[in-house]
Amino acid sequence: MPDSVWLVRPRADGGWDYVSFQNHAGVGPAGLSTVEMREGSHLPPQMPLLKRRHRLDPAEAERQRQRLQREAGFHCSKPLF
Repeated sequence: MPDSVWLVRPRADGGWDYVSFQNHAGVGPAGLSTVEMREGSHLPPQMPLLKRRHRLDPAEAERQRQRLQREAGFHCSKPLF
């Protein structure tokens, strides 16, 4: 997985649901690489709303990314903010 991946899907109110994945090398247990997964929503010009935040191992993060794209209607995007 690249250093940063953003997935988005449009909402009926004109905003976006987003999930971002950010690599963090050497900060997990025993110095192993982890990926922070952030889930939230954004309706400009308001501040983004962070709903959930998780630390995952890289393989689990990749499985989550694929599931979100396949089952939840998310697609890759540039960062929203």
